[in-house]
Amino acid sequence: MSKAKPEIKKTGSKRKPQDKSEKFLIIGAGPAGLATARNLQRYHIPFEGVDGYKDVGGLWDIENPHSTVYETAHLISSKRMTEFAEFPMKKSVAEYPSHTELATYFRDFAQEFDLYKYYKFNTKVKNVTAVDQNWLVEFHNGDSAIYKGVLIATGTLHHPNIPEYPGKFSGKIMHSSEYKSPKIFEGKRVLIVGAGNSGCDIAVDAIHYAKKVKMSVRRGYHFVPKYVFGKPADTLGGLFKLPAWAKQKVDSLILGMFTLDPEKYGFPKADHKLYESHPIVNSLILHHLGHGDIAIKQDVLKFNGKTVYFKDGTSEEFDLILYATGYKLYYPFISPTYLNWKGAAPDLYLNTFHPVYNNLFVMGMVEASGIGWEGRYEQAEMVAGFIKGLEENTKEARKLVEEKSHGNIDLSGGFHYIKLDRMAYYVERDTYRNTVRQKISRLSKELNERSESKESKGQIETKRKVAS
Repeated sequence: MSKAKPEIKKTGSKRKPQDKSEKFLIIGAGPAGLATARNLQRYHIPFEGVDGYKDVGGLWDIENPHSTVYETAHLISSKRMTEFAEFPMKKSVAEYPSHTELATYFRDFAQEFDLYKYYKFNTKVKNVTAVDQNWLVEFHNGDSAIYKGVLIATGTLHHPNIPEYPGKFSGKIMHSSEYKSPKIFEGKRVLIVGAGNSGCDIAVDAIHYAKKVKMSVRRGYHFVPKYVFGKPADTLGGLFKLPAWAKQKVDSLILGMFTLDPEKYGFPKADHKLYESHPIVNSLILHHLGHGDIAIKQDVLKFNGKTVYFKDGTSEEFDLILYATGYKLYYPFISPTYLNWKGAAPDLYLNTFHPVYNNLFVMGMVEASGIGWEGRYEQAEMVAGFIKGLEENTKEARKLVEEKSHGNIDLSGGFHYIKLDRMAYYVERDTYRNTVRQKISRLSKELNERSESKESKGQIETKRKVAS
């Protein structure tokens, strides 16, 4: 691994940068950004934040022009497995909350912990560049500032992955990121390309308006219902830690009791075991396949006018094609070299620490089945402890500097994840969270031992506030 730092780019701004070298900058006010802000606040680390939108919540605010949620969007994980531990969702919130409930939740979280005061909204970052031991950040409005460090928390769902096929389709083509309402399907022959969680959600939406709905899929999937034994599926099975092979076997047996066989309805046989890719969490898609409301087609071969040719030799006409083909990681305001980019994702220790820079972090770039926002919160707490530890020159912080210099470690927990770009930053939940918690414990223990008293201004809020 090369440890050479990239060359410093010259700023394009004519204004003299503001000196904010005593502060860190958080880019983004979505779930990862808010978790980061809360933990820098807890550790008494000077910072400010910016977001291109007018409010917090990121993509969960459907009014945000960059939001990728749609009118019928809900969490695919239950609220208890997703919420921040120090700020539980209200009892009135559904077990699988809607985007509206989630947007409210994040605004309430920001208000509860007085995080709004740190943020400047309607402020977009244009460029981030290393300058000596600090970072020069340029904004689209022409302003710029020098910061002590930068924490990138802009999320992973910004840059649509658009497949390319031979020929030209004369109907409408769109990506799921553009989709908001099923009314666009009114009277149309619809093809959904891709069968991830969004693709299945949208296909179920479409049947109530479209003339016909087909789904083009390349590979098989494992399906998980939202409820098992009357409880949210993700709340079960947490009492015992099983090795990967045993968990796959036991959970596959249980899920087989509650789900239909997807191969029976046209899905290819899955080329991987359960949990080796993100499963489809949807209780309706197989139901509607079984009722003939949706049909499965093979991968697309080519287009000609409104005719779509498939790899099995069949063809059909469609009016609208919607690509539910996921996203690529995208951080347009910073050079990939700065992020130690390898393949489809930055190569960062524990998916957040740069091997060389001690003041540049990517927050929330971690995906796992069941990791929830609390997993991102813990990541932010670890980073805050590291920053504070460097400030006080603790042994544990110095140790972490050495550990991260060697790049990332195996976080698969024994699962053999399929080799796809979208799995480049995927981890096994318990392996990741246990590792992060160990770092938090060691970093905070040493910091607290150095503190003069629990009333000290620098004392960390080790006991989180719990909302009533």
